[in-house]
Amino acid sequence: MAEDDLIRFLDKVQQLQQLAESLKLEPERRRQLADCQDHNSVVGLARQWGFDIGRRWGEQQTASRKEGNLLGQPLPSPGTESERTLIDGERWWLHLIHSNDFQTPQGQWLVQEESEWVLLLRGSAELMLKDPEELIDLSVGDPVLIDPRRPHRVERTDPDPGTVWLALYWRV
Repeated sequence: MAEDDLIRFLDKVQQLQQLAESLKLEPERRRQLADCQDHNSVVGLARQWGFDIGRRWGEQQTASRKEGNLLGQPLPSPGTESERTLIDGERWWLHLIHSNDFQTPQGQWLVQEESEWVLLLRGSAELMLKDPEELIDLSVGDPVLIDPRRPHRVERTDPDPGTVWLALYWRV
């Protein structure tokens, strides 16, 4: 393990220990934490209390500043996502999607004529698919294939620094 990684790891452990101690001293915090439904809720609540526990192992603090670096793109506004075409062909296209604490609006489903393969490059996300119903929890490196016309929606993505997806679409 590189020295920088070790320092970040030890800092996170210290933050978690301090958070755990605060739960012993303040029972209301313990109740609020118990009410959290997912990782993002826990991280957000801890941040409100002054603890930085959000970054997952192996995530870099900042991406390379080289022009064209896919992870160095600006973060969209909270609750939104940005999408851009990286390359395309006659019946296919490759998009980079950057989400910031995003969720498909309640009751809305995405249905498309194309096949879609997504790969998570940074952060985490949850997708809900229908027919059959399936909730998929994604971490860095996880791919998902979504068949044409299969209803799906984004249930959640990470807040700052966000979730970055690579999405390949194609028509047969």
